[in-house]
Amino acid sequence: MLSFPITPVQQNLIDMPISGNIFLEGPAGTGKTTAASERLYRMINTGIQSGSILLLLPQRTLAFPYSRSLSQLGLPAGGVPTISTLAGLAKRMVELFWPIVSKEAGFGHPDKPPIFLTLETAQYYMARIVRPLFDQGYFESVNIQRNRLYSQILDNLNKAAVVDFPYTTIGARLKAAWMGDVSQAHVYDDAQECALLFRRYCLEHNLLDFSLQIEVFFQYLWPDQYCRDYLFSTYRHLIYDNLEEDTPVAHDIIRDWLLQFDSALLIFDHDGGYRNFLGADPKSGKTLKSLCDQGLEFSDSFVNSPNLQFVASHLSRQFNLPMENHTQNDLLEENGNEVGTEPALFFQSHRYHPQMHAWIANQVANLVYQEQVPPGEIAVLAPFLSDALRFSLMDSLQGLKIPSTSHRPSRTLRDEPATQCLLTLSILAHPDWGMRPSKFDLAYAFVKAIEDLDLIRAQLLADIVYHVQQGKPVLTSFDRIRPEVQERITFTFGSRYELLRTWLENYLHEPIEELDHFLSRLFGEVLSQPGFGFHRDYGAGEVAANLVESAQKFRQVTGGEINAGQKPVGQEYIELVQEGVVAAQYISRWQIKPDNAVFIAPAYTFMMSNRVVDVQFWLDIGSMNWFERLYQPLTHPYVLSRHWPAGVLWTDVDELQAGQQSLARLIVGLIRRCRSKIYLAASELGEQGYEQNGYLLKAIQRLSRQAQDIITMN
Repeated sequence: MLSFPITPVQQNLIDMPISGNIFLEGPAGTGKTTAASERLYRMINTGIQSGSILLLLPQRTLAFPYSRSLSQLGLPAGGVPTISTLAGLAKRMVELFWPIVSKEAGFGHPDKPPIFLTLETAQYYMARIVRPLFDQGYFESVNIQRNRLYSQILDNLNKAAVVDFPYTTIGARLKAAWMGDVSQAHVYDDAQECALLFRRYCLEHNLLDFSLQIEVFFQYLWPDQYCRDYLFSTYRHLIYDNLEEDTPVAHDIIRDWLLQFDSALLIFDHDGGYRNFLGADPKSGKTLKSLCDQGLEFSDSFVNSPNLQFVASHLSRQFNLPMENHTQNDLLEENGNEVGTEPALFFQSHRYHPQMHAWIANQVANLVYQEQVPPGEIAVLAPFLSDALRFSLMDSLQGLKIPSTSHRPSRTLRDEPATQCLLTLSILAHPDWGMRPSKFDLAYAFVKAIEDLDLIRAQLLADIVYHVQQGKPVLTSFDRIRPEVQERITFTFGSRYELLRTWLENYLHEPIEELDHFLSRLFGEVLSQPGFGFHRDYGAGEVAANLVESAQKFRQVTGGEINAGQKPVGQEYIELVQEGVVAAQYISRWQIKPDNAVFIAPAYTFMMSNRVVDVQFWLDIGSMNWFERLYQPLTHPYVLSRHWPAGVLWTDVDELQAGQQSLARLIVGLIRRCRSKIYLAASELGEQGYEQNGYLLKAIQRLSRQAQDIITMN
């Protein structure tokens, strides 16, 4: 099936008997998934029914190599392999066995079907429960956005589910490890109370967030013989990839299930565990090796040059990453072999952030135009990708006529200009909601909605045509504007505005539609047409599709009788988005790879997209953000794990060691996914104007003293 030859080591795995359990391990880039895909192809070709094969992964985005391989196959009769995460499997089992489990699990209406919550709808219900508590003094000492507060309470519940400890003990665990100010202990109590109230509400109304789906499956369905018989008879073969990124409960289930399979291939990445903030547990995953009949290890990289392997080896040693995690080629220098003389790292220090941005853009232009590196083979990575940094880089590359694309999973829906445009127009189309956009918001909506309209003309147009009459927003006709002002705005833009206004006015006289239906019509009938802003903007079209999907799921979950007497669902949804709810994971954002575009993303996002590129840029390597955890005052990924002893304090030494290990895994993982060279950019002063001298910068400086031929320092 492959268009390129595979190695004898890979062929050995592919040809092994399709029976028993195999544990395959090795660093990223050594061809493990490729060999597993070929083994899957062989399994199907030898007559194994496709429907009896389970492909289990910790995250849906990691399934793309297998989906791509299956799409190239002419599958025989017998169904298709099931590609799933533990959460996906749990959801299907809860749906299927709901009549058996609903009453035992404590749901208030066992005779009614379950309602599964997305990340967005879970935050919506959490907000409904927590908002009244703010007036009672809850979370007084916490200074974070409310949407982050909601998500951290949900994260605590998720940790309890995937680690398998009682959710009623979350606060006690966090307090037992805390050694700081006593006020923080009260915050943990508040978070515990909110978790209890949320769980009680979910049980009363048959709502299942992620944590409850996992708990119901693991605690009630997995021990049930009917459920086990169904799973054991349905799936006879298992391929479990990237198991190091999965949770302890997932490993517990596979540990029980493993002996029931006719064959199983478990794949483990060294240096993994990037999703530890979501409960990933490589130590738990590695214990599955003892249950397998055979163990294989791939060590030769298909990706790195020898010099980059040398860099990975030396940098990881500086942070005490175990040597067993290095590839065979990493040890060339230790064995007396020479590495190449071509530099693998290029370092440039700057005084100010804008200088660093300009240097990166110029280096990308040199790679594209002088060295003929395709833009799609370049990734620009930062520890965190702020809106200002994202805009600066993309604007600079656009000025150099170099296409770029960006992905930041934590970016909220409201941060997207296309979202702001669609929601502003939605408010205008539903005046009975009692919401009124500002003239500033309307001007930006015009800029996005009308092709080539600049902000100055948009602001002038909004100032003239936008009025509030009897508490309701109204747009007046372009024809009523004075001729000299019409000429300033231009009749081209005026005619496009008038088309948009007329469409909205006609909608007011039609029966009110659901918000997702309205958004779909607005996009299809107006904004995607020639002369409007979404016509050639595929990114805006993707945002619109995600917004429609999000609004639809929100309506399906919240539009029932539990919301009787509340606000219209569309209004509730818009208020939720404006509050800053984080967007749920949309596979299209990960899956669609724009042709020949520079990829700009946070470093961890790049890691979880499992991409390989020729050239990487690491931004702001002096920043402590490469090392420090995101501030999470309501949760703690290390304390809420199986490996932290109950009652033991979390100290600064523990924080330092955890940060070093995370940084080591990150930089080695990034290097494993780079073919040629890495550009390192530092700024003496950070975005906020403070001097920077973080751990990554110090490690690079030490490396430069040890291996001057490998790194070019400027």
